[in-house]
Amino acid sequence: MNILNAKSVSVYYGDIQALWDISLSVTSGQIVALLGTNGAGKTTTLKTICGLLSSASGQIDFEGKLISGLPVHDIANLGITLVPEGRQLFPKMDVEENLLIGSYLSRTHVHRAKNLSKVYELFPRLAERKNQTAETLSGGEQQMVAIGRALMQSPKLIMFDEPSLGLSPILVQEVFRVIEELHSQGLTIFLVEQNVHQTLKIADYCYVMENGRIVKEGTGKDLEKDASIRETYLGF
Repeated sequence: MNILNAKSVSVYYGDIQALWDISLSVTSGQIVALLGTNGAGKTTTLKTICGLLSSASGQIDFEGKLISGLPVHDIANLGITLVPEGRQLFPKMDVEENLLIGSYLSRTHVHRAKNLSKVYELFPRLAERKNQTAETLSGGEQQMVAIGRALMQSPKLIMFDEPSLGLSPILVQEVFRVIEELHSQGLTIFLVEQNVHQTLKIADYCYVMENGRIVKEGTGKDLEKDASIRETYLGF
């Protein structure tokens, strides 16, 4: 069953078209990835799903409900959450304050204590640093806070925008471990990620975007064998 469907969606930035009639689906319980070079339209796609950008045409539905045109907070309250590129934490607030910001939606407020406990179980380091301001954390720790904040929303669909960007190889492996752990717990994941090699290994299905268009799709294993994908993204 598809939890998310985008059909013939086009998006503009002023007079500049950014997405051209894209169609994609995310199946419940799967990891679905969106691949592409910088400027391909990946972040625009995520922002459009979240309601941060409006589509000029086409429609997006979530669990069978049309969400195109809904306010951002209404879309979030349905169970869609985004871990944004660059983490976008509140630097002067401590770890726990940043996490609790993710629990102010009406559907998740009652689960605040339970979700906070789950986040600290997933990221014990955050429990140790819960009173430490976000700006003093390492890049990897900040990414943990960003993921934890998203989990505080009790998401049905969690979207990641370049979660390993700027991290050391060891921390990149940790990010992918966390994504796989969340997947094993039954979370549906839509992943935009620059590390194509790792992404193809964990994704159930992938879409490839170029210049605002979906140009290729298939399972992670199939795309890993695709000559053009190997040459463009894997370097061999």
